[in-house]
Amino acid sequence: MRVDILTLFPEMFRGPFDESIIRRARERDLVSIHVHNIRDYALDRHRVTDDYPYGGGPGMVMKPDPIFAAAEAALAQGEPAPPDRRAIILMTPQGRPFHQHIADELATYTRLLLICGHYEGVDERVREHLATDELSIGDYVLTGGELPAMVVVDAVVRRIPGVLGCPASAAEESITSGLLEYPQYTRPAEFRGWSVPEMLLSGNHGAIARWRREQALLRTAQRRPDLLACAPLTNADRAFLARVYGPDGLARLLAGQPATPVRRDED
Repeated sequence: MRVDILTLFPEMFRGPFDESIIRRARERDLVSIHVHNIRDYALDRHRVTDDYPYGGGPGMVMKPDPIFAAAEAALAQGEPAPPDRRAIILMTPQGRPFHQHIADELATYTRLLLICGHYEGVDERVREHLATDELSIGDYVLTGGELPAMVVVDAVVRRIPGVLGCPASAAEESITSGLLEYPQYTRPAEFRGWSVPEMLLSGNHGAIARWRREQALLRTAQRRPDLLACAPLTNADRAFLARVYGPDGLARLLAGQPATPVRRDED
């Protein structure tokens, strides 16, 4: 996969993509990441990339011409990709909420181009005639699209086949299964009087798998009940939740609403 990022602040990307999993993926040629300074494509001698909004109002708006020029130059580099294997993504609070399924989808593409907005936003013609998708990482205000672009790249790259050393790690990650992840423990078995659950020390792998699944269900019900509305639940999952939350509580959870346990079933 080739990833191109258009930004006014290319120096922000020097650290995050030079460490850990993304660094190893780049070294193994599983992904190449190219950062382009939009100012290099401004047409005037002062490299101006923003201007006052038509109609008045506060702040400045990013001009369309440097963004289009930067995108066209980036797309002319490297191997071309068919339209269905390429995405031009505008990072904006107005975009669709980014989640794991989108990361999985984008990981199958061969080329991604991310546009980092700034100031009061970008000229609407970038959204209408250049971007093929718009993504937001949450309902809060950031200085620009650089941090969201880093989040998207990190989430996508780790889903590229071969990037993670253990394929099972990706399959069992939190959210990937539709549920939050179960509690994890490691040595020592007792720390400051807090012990690892006996179940995990039993050696009974079938029972451990069931315990982990039930803990994932409980944690999701407690912290993110909205996920249960679309999670792939088995009959055993539903029976377990009904035992803990009662029939009415189960109905609320399946509708993505919080519920109160009628009994504890966490040990």
